[in-house]
Amino acid sequence: MGVEIENGHDGKDEFNHTAYGVTGDEKFNPEFIDSAVVANADVPIRQLEAPPLVRDLSPEDRVVLERKLVRKIDFRLLPMIILMYIMNYLDRNNLPSAKLAGLSSDLHLTGDQFNTAVSVLFVGYLLMQVPSNLLLNKIGMPGVYLPCCMMVWGVVSGATAGCQTYGGLVAVRFFLGFVEAAYFPGCLFFLSSWYTRKELAFRTAMLYSGSLISGAFSGLIAAGITAHMDGDRGLRAWRWLFIIEGSITVVIAGIALLILPNFPRTTKWLTEEERQLAIWRLQEDIGTDDWVGSEQQSFFHGFKLAAQDAKMWILMIMLTGIVSSGSVTNFFPIVVKTLGYNNINTLLLSAPPYVLAVIATFINAWHADRTGERYLHVVLPLCVGVAAFILGVATTSTAPRYVAMMLMVPGVYTGYVVVLAWIANVMPRPPAKRAAAQAAINAVSNCSSIYASYMYPDSAAPRYTVAFSVDCATAALAIIMATLLRFILVRLNRKLDRGEHVEGAVAVAAGVPDEEAKKGFRFLT
Repeated sequence: MGVEIENGHDGKDEFNHTAYGVTGDEKFNPEFIDSAVVANADVPIRQLEAPPLVRDLSPEDRVVLERKLVRKIDFRLLPMIILMYIMNYLDRNNLPSAKLAGLSSDLHLTGDQFNTAVSVLFVGYLLMQVPSNLLLNKIGMPGVYLPCCMMVWGVVSGATAGCQTYGGLVAVRFFLGFVEAAYFPGCLFFLSSWYTRKELAFRTAMLYSGSLISGAFSGLIAAGITAHMDGDRGLRAWRWLFIIEGSITVVIAGIALLILPNFPRTTKWLTEEERQLAIWRLQEDIGTDDWVGSEQQSFFHGFKLAAQDAKMWILMIMLTGIVSSGSVTNFFPIVVKTLGYNNINTLLLSAPPYVLAVIATFINAWHADRTGERYLHVVLPLCVGVAAFILGVATTSTAPRYVAMMLMVPGVYTGYVVVLAWIANVMPRPPAKRAAAQAAINAVSNCSSIYASYMYPDSAAPRYTVAFSVDCATAALAIIMATLLRFILVRLNRKLDRGEHVEGAVAVAAGVPDEEAKKGFRFLT
């Protein structure tokens, strides 16, 4: 049984009723069509034939055109989504810098109130990620949806400058997490709709470099504002921090609304030949066309499929361990402050670890895509992170502690971006399942930031023994989960080699010779 694309007189894709056994008056019943798709979502779908303009290309011309196409996509997508993510992370994680600029004293925060203000953002972040990605998959307009969400979070972030009480700060932070939740999982789904699986790790790394770059620049920006704008027009420096960064976010969102495309099928700046190739190479990568099926799926069908896949839960635990280990970045300027320098120098010293992380992340992700290997590109950086946390808790000497801090950020996040790409690699179809899995994994993994926010009280300085010990343990848990996932994927690939059906993969029919079977879809390990 398979899915075909039928081109009607209006040139739009139509649902193939016969492919799903829908006949007679039933084909006019949307509920019946939806149930038919649900029932057949995991049935292997035969490969489609290349479109005419792609079929007519010689292998050499195909390579040249595809390189040109990928460069064109990179140029139109990556700069803007990276810039958007810089602002997403900057608006989310500027609270520690604001604390150094006087926020805690001005709002009379006591005890764990600052930690609660940090953690409550992730409550809103958790609640909205899955619904947001399901909605994005349903409306199919990321080029509009993501910039509009960005405008809203820019306004909310800027409103933090008006907070006068602890309650107001908590309320603003909650709603900031609620609206920011749309961006990162939505952007991962967006990228997976443009790039093949072997291109995805490096592009995901480029996207995530936005957060690392923001980590570097947030300290520099905060240092400049603290040094030169404190008291300007009667406002404290931390209020100016939120006003300036929130305003920049809104402006960038307006520009993104004009620049970002939606999906290859609806993008006008591609030629017809480029459009056909952009669509075909994604179909070729996973062995089928998901477009028709994804349009017909019910709103929560994708989440149901994802929840039934054990790989999603393994990835969820893995990413939760990594994010928990990376919670140190939520308090990084405060951790660096334990070296004993003044506020300005502390903010400046917070930048180099993020610069190193950007370099390490790019190299690791590029090599992961080049080799098609995932496991070692996740595990080896985590081992570096574990060593950094051990060093950080073992000594109070300035030089070794700063070396540990230099390695903490790249040790955690170098492998993190490869895991993000791994999600799409191991659950490529249907798109609704991929979108739900990406959102659910990202949402649950960020739950760790809620409890981790309470592991960095001022009383725990300078060693932060509990925090760094937990970071070591959760990184080790992530390594174990990565090992388990690799074992499962190797076993599934062997089944595909034998021509057996594997859920979530486009398997060839049973009995196909090994030579032909080996040409089909395989999970990246």
